[in-house]
Amino acid sequence: MEELHSETQQAEPDPLPAPKIIGLTGGIGSGKTTVAQYIEDFGFPVYYSDDRAKDIVNENDDLKSKIKELLGSEAYDENGLYDRKFVAEKVFNNDDLLEGLNGIIHPAVRTDFEDWVKAQKKYLVFKETALLFELKLNQQCYKSILVTAEDNIRMKRVMDRDGKTYREVQAIMEHQMPEKEKIKLADCIIYNNTNLEDLKEHTEKIIFDIE
Repeated sequence: MEELHSETQQAEPDPLPAPKIIGLTGGIGSGKTTVAQYIEDFGFPVYYSDDRAKDIVNENDDLKSKIKELLGSEAYDENGLYDRKFVAEKVFNNDDLLEGLNGIIHPAVRTDFEDWVKAQKKYLVFKETALLFELKLNQQCYKSILVTAEDNIRMKRVMDRDGKTYREVQAIMEHQMPEKEKIKLADCIIYNNTNLEDLKEHTEKIIFDIE
C-alpha cells in the first residue's frame, strides 16, 4: 500500500461560521444613522438598507418597469432616475400603493443583502433599516437594536436638520410605528436623549455585550 506523506495532505480549512445578523432601526430624528457610523468605527460592517434601496431602484430595469406600472412613468424623471419626491407624495396617504411599492422594492433589497452577508468576515453584521419591525425583518435577525429618543427631542432635531415645520414632522412621525410598540419588540434599546458622547458609549456597551 502506498504511504501518504503528511506534506501532501492538506486539510481543508474550516469554513467561517455565518455571521450573526443584528437589525438596527429607529424612527426619524432618533440618531439611527449616527449609531450606525459608530458601529462601523468599532469595526463592524453595516448594510444601509434605505441607501441601497435608492441605488437598486435606479440599477434594476425589472424594478423600474414594475414601479412605473404601479405609479406611472412620472416615478422616474426625464433623466431616467427615480423621483423620490413624486413617489413619496404619491404613496404618502395611499396604503395600497405603499404596500405595492414595498412589495416591489423590499424583495430586491433582501436579495442584495443576502449577497452582501456572504462577503462579510466579521462575526456580527448589522442591517440598518427604518422598517425593521413594520416588515417583521427582526424575525430574520439574531438580535434587534432600537435607537430612540423622546418625541419632542426627535422633532426638534428634524426641524433643525431638515428645515421642516412642526406639523410636517408630526405627520411623518404619525405614519411611523409608535415608539412604545418598537420598544416592546426590540432586544436592545439605545436611548439618545443627551449628547453624542453618551450615545457612543451606550452604543459600544450594547454592541460588545452581544454574544
